[in-house]
Amino acid sequence: MEPGLLRGADGLSKDITPILGGWDHDPNEIQVRIIPGDDGREKLQTRVDLGLLQMELNGRPDGQRPHGFESLLEYHEHRRDQPEAGLGPFALEPTDCLDLMREGVQYYHRYLALFHLERFDLVAQDTGRNLRLFAFVVTHATRQRDKVQFDQYRPYVLMMHTRALGLQALARGDHRTVLKLIDEGIEGVLAFLSDYDQEDQEGQCQELGFLRRWRRQIDRERTKGPVERLEEQLNLAVAREQFEEAARLRDQIRRLREATAS
Repeated sequence: MEPGLLRGADGLSKDITPILGGWDHDPNEIQVRIIPGDDGREKLQTRVDLGLLQMELNGRPDGQRPHGFESLLEYHEHRRDQPEAGLGPFALEPTDCLDLMREGVQYYHRYLALFHLERFDLVAQDTGRNLRLFAFVVTHATRQRDKVQFDQYRPYVLMMHTRALGLQALARGDHRTVLKLIDEGIEGVLAFLSDYDQEDQEGQCQELGFLRRWRRQIDRERTKGPVERLEEQLNLAVAREQFEEAARLRDQIRRLREATAS
């Protein structure tokens, strides 16, 4: 064996150079791919300057099953739900929160890579999972600093969750659902600002600004039905105090709705 060449028990080299062959690192690009794993399951790989990160597509990204559960979050949720008479209410200690944060970062790396690959279904799954994590820690952590440490990321993950769901609806041409999802995302970010008495920071919230801009874009691009177009004309006529025109438009809207319902 050559000096310094590490091989496993099966005699195979541990050197990843052949795996990286033809996949040079580009610092200006996000480089991700899905490859078939030796175990028959697909793997997600992200190219970084010193090599690559490999993650599972399902379950915990590193493939571990802590305490036999899919993730630490599921384990602690199970603990919370177990009756433990005389032990007091369930709580997350600082060490628990540290481990949960490390796990949450794994899901963060995965959903960013999946977003680049336009696997919005899996992005929605992972962002939804991390939102559940934040709420869990805020409810059960013993220290306020741990609660804030997690919850500070809620606006960003809400935005990414909204984008993932919205882009799936947009691919179906369902603009109405996209607008509904964006409105829910906006409400979620506003609720965060309210929770921390930061309503005066709306203008500085980048996630809120993005969602509002996206909503205006979708509203401009969507195809409006005849009733909706007439309703816009009606609102304009009322604003201009053109009451005869407004009455005519109301009649037209009513007839269209009756025809649609019949």
